[in-house]
Amino acid sequence: MADPRVLAERSEIEQEIAGRTICEQLKLTAERFPDAPAYSDPADGGWTTMTYGEARRRVLAIAAAYSALGLAPGEAVALMMVNRSEHVLADLGAVHAGGMACSVYSTFAPEQVAFVARDVDAKIVVLGSAADLARWEPILGELPGLRKVIVVEGAPEGELFMSWDDFLDLGERSLAADPDAVEARAAAVQSTDVLTVLYTSGTTGNPKGVPLTHENIFFEVVATDRMTMLPSHGAQISYLTYAHIAERVLSLYLPVFKVCHVHFCTDLAQLGAVLGQVKPMLFFGVPRVYEKMMARLQALLSTQPEEQQENVRAAMAAGLAYIEGSQYGRVPSPEVVAAYERADAALLSIIRSLIGLENARWLATAAAPMPLEVQRFFAGFGLKVLDVYGMTETSGAFTANSIEQYKLGTVGRPGPGVEVRIADDGEIITRSPANTKGYLNRPEATAELLDEDGWLHTGDVGSVDEDGFVSIVDRKKELIITAGGENISPANTENFLKEHPIIGQALAYGDRRPYVVAVLTLDGEVAPVWAQGRGIEFTSLADLAEHPDVVKEVEAAVAAANEKLARVQQVKKWRLLPVEWTAETEELTPSLKLKRRVIHAKYAEAIDAMYDD
Repeated sequence: MADPRVLAERSEIEQEIAGRTICEQLKLTAERFPDAPAYSDPADGGWTTMTYGEARRRVLAIAAAYSALGLAPGEAVALMMVNRSEHVLADLGAVHAGGMACSVYSTFAPEQVAFVARDVDAKIVVLGSAADLARWEPILGELPGLRKVIVVEGAPEGELFMSWDDFLDLGERSLAADPDAVEARAAAVQSTDVLTVLYTSGTTGNPKGVPLTHENIFFEVVATDRMTMLPSHGAQISYLTYAHIAERVLSLYLPVFKVCHVHFCTDLAQLGAVLGQVKPMLFFGVPRVYEKMMARLQALLSTQPEEQQENVRAAMAAGLAYIEGSQYGRVPSPEVVAAYERADAALLSIIRSLIGLENARWLATAAAPMPLEVQRFFAGFGLKVLDVYGMTETSGAFTANSIEQYKLGTVGRPGPGVEVRIADDGEIITRSPANTKGYLNRPEATAELLDEDGWLHTGDVGSVDEDGFVSIVDRKKELIITAGGENISPANTENFLKEHPIIGQALAYGDRRPYVVAVLTLDGEVAPVWAQGRGIEFTSLADLAEHPDVVKEVEAAVAAANEKLARVQQVKKWRLLPVEWTAETEELTPSLKLKRRVIHAKYAEAIDAMYDD
């Protein structure tokens, strides 16, 4: 029986968004706030900025260009480029022409790109650079339905290709010739039409296409707005790929509602500098982003004089006590509050300002388990890094911790209008208007995803506590069942192993085996700094992985992790690899989750060797 309160919230949101489209929303925002800054691209150490009025005018011109190239309502435009204004404008332009946009992971191999292009039946492709074109060129001959490839930078010669400038020129001429036709195309878009198709990054097999309608996205945006309670006209940073549902909701769709100013970070290596310049009101990152930030901050603190380090540790202890004491159901004591206020005024507020997070009202993470130690580290600075939980198939987060109501170590409570239950086998299932109606061209997979009562099966095992906070144990299919019949969460073990800053990635293994082993890699940024600070000479990461002092440190890290684990969960043997794992080397998905089957196959010999004794 559904909770009447949840159904009432759902009905309220559905009434608010009834019949609305992103085309209508952009028009409304541009008319109300034509001079408000919308999108800023990096340029010569500064920014070039486009207002909402200018952005909509450009979107209409792009929609006219698509129409001139023959894009029909319902047809797909595939996009691959870094986050930049052209990506957003090309995306929204496709929608205003009655089409649907599909951002493709730039880390997909050419055969995966070909699969996606065929599956979505892309008629036009928009690429950012020569690097993006290199992933498409080998398979262009396999796409007979493709009409045009538009390249923002460095379009090659040939009838199939068009430069971005020529594309815009075509749009401007077409819009000037018949502006009413473009407006009519945008006005004809229905709330039930597909707004975007996103492809799951896929830890195994071909990616699955997830069609999401305007209705799906509008429900998600309104629910997100209610969960975050963020102000309008705030500054944001867009840096994660638009092929990822979280970035798409937070920095493509939500800003059109909240009139936010989006700054594009085109190079992840520059994220720290961009944070300092923009000082965003919100920041979202997958756990690996926060882990990297923590490792860099730890490395920086380690270079400070011991007295300064002690001052920071004391201040962070006060920050942690305050954040932990303010969790749902708790009230921090007056002594804890006073200690935090002193530490904040003396040091913590300064550190937050130095890293560009002094204005961040909402810090969030999702996509993979967030190590509790990472949350506790940032809590030391007075920052709440809040876990949210969602999938592409649910249009993003459907549970979330809020600024006022949170529990560290959980993924929060269901969003407004969202039902969440734990099935008999422990699987988390959910039902809401944000859920997709099914996968593109995959009826069997759709039947596994959605049951006859409309419940979406997440594939995650979890629990709900007495206060309604959801916790995730692990992926249903990734639980380790040892030879002794014990069920073990590999992610839990892996997070403890990665608490040491020099360990970049960890994979725990032990399915149908007598004990758990681990395959580890060094952090390519932190480990060299750690080694240099100790006078260790090395020529490469592979060289470093074999150094006795490094091996000894990793051994200590494994021992420290084991102390926090039950005996059956403890890592009995481990192997430190001489490489890093990345999406490019295929051990990680584009959203930086472990591709377990790939790693199992790639390092089968190393894993088997740990059981040979």
